[in-house]
Amino acid sequence: MKTIKIAIAGLFLLVANAAQAQVSVNVNIGTPPAWGPAGYTEMEYYYLPDIEAYYDVRASQFIYYGRGKWVRTTYLPRQYRNYDLYGGYKVVLTDYHGRTPYNHFKAHKVKYYRGYHGPAQRPYKPRPVYGYNERRHDNRNYKHYDKHDKHHGKHDRHDRDDHHHGGPGRR
Repeated sequence: MKTIKIAIAGLFLLVANAAQAQVSVNVNIGTPPAWGPAGYTEMEYYYLPDIEAYYDVRASQFIYYGRGKWVRTTYLPRQYRNYDLYGGYKVVLTDYHGRTPYNHFKAHKVKYYRGYHGPAQRPYKPRPVYGYNERRHDNRNYKHYDKHDKHHGKHDRHDRDDHHHGGPGRR
């Protein structure tokens, strides 16, 4: 009987964990990325003219042309790993609803050329700032020593050594 109670409790915990994981996965679907332009409610895609790629907001995927076909991935391809998503211009495609925005790529490429900037944009969420707080409260001494300071440092050490050993020549 005790074994059955333990098995039921284990099964209950397993089901509870699975349900919780399902909820946390589904919460972010369809949410604009932090770097996406703010002020839009009904959009499915961004076109990124600087890298000639799309971003599917609902699926949280980038769509780019590579190896002879359009590819969907959660990350930008290697050649764009240093691309600044916050700083780069995003064209919000409010007039397209479907699964293949790249069917209009030729028109988008001409209308929204590389370097295109339309109206000013601000991101959905501010750009994260890394390291500021850590450095601000850092108590390390960053004094830079030149040759003169190093020379004096050696004398100070020798003077201390001489003092502790009873002066020069005594050991």
